[in-house]
Amino acid sequence: MTPLERGFLLLTSRMGDPGRQVLTPAQLRTLASRMGQEQPQDGDRELTQEDLCRLGYRRDAAKRIVALMEEEDRLDAYLKRGRKLDCFPITRANPLYPPLLRRRLGLDSPGCLWAKGDLTLLHTPAISLVGSRELAEPNRNFAREAGRHAAERGWTLVSGNARGADRTAQEACLEAGGRVISIVADELYKQPLRQNVLCLSLEDYDEPFSSQRALSRNYAIHTLGAMVLVAQAGLERGGTWDGTVKNLRQGWSPVACFRDGSESARNLERRGAFLVSLEELRDLRLPVLEEPALFGAVSE
Repeated sequence: MTPLERGFLLLTSRMGDPGRQVLTPAQLRTLASRMGQEQPQDGDRELTQEDLCRLGYRRDAAKRIVALMEEEDRLDAYLKRGRKLDCFPITRANPLYPPLLRRRLGLDSPGCLWAKGDLTLLHTPAISLVGSRELAEPNRNFAREAGRHAAERGWTLVSGNARGADRTAQEACLEAGGRVISIVADELYKQPLRQNVLCLSLEDYDEPFSSQRALSRNYAIHTLGAMVLVAQAGLERGGTWDGTVKNLRQGWSPVACFRDGSESARNLERRGAFLVSLEELRDLRLPVLEEPALFGAVSE
């Protein structure tokens, strides 16, 4: 692991301590931006409070950042525990980091992902699926067929491992011999190792479930696939709705909603999504995407 990767972890990982005051994504973005504009005169020495103050930080904020960076032994112990649990960090400086996260989110992408499973899936063509936990039967059929279709096309299915649409699509994909990337909202280390499955966490490998985690992972699901399928969404409520509307507003990826006759599907269509029937689902093709640069978003 490079010093830059260790730096990402030291600044963003709680390392099993909920009280550790790590940097937020916005604070990490600010630090990366300032460091990109000015580097210490001697690039081999460690960053000091004086360096950070010259970059515009107040002394108390500079002291906090330096204190986080000094916990090397603690990081080594945390990484060792993670390896024993088959959990590995993928920082934004790692070539394995998902290309579409860099492309679509740039410095707003997570500083580090924790992974358990088949890491090769991160660089395979992928399609995402989102949907409600409580599904009408036609919508359940759509989720199931979406999973099968992904497997038949050789696409990795990205979803959130929640009951309802997520698990329906994931299991259908795996049963058809496909591959799944699952963005979890609970402890990563508790996920079983399964063939053709990669579990990812946007937080540490031992971070427990929270409703905020369940909501915040939506942007990763929407940005990891070349296209997003919406099996079912509540009208102006719920995580599926919020994540899809944000995707459409930001223009991260094309959105295809199941043509179920609902007002929510029609509303999303007016916002820029397109509707597909079960029959039209089988004719979908993934858009061709450019390979992004290592440290930032690539322009179209």
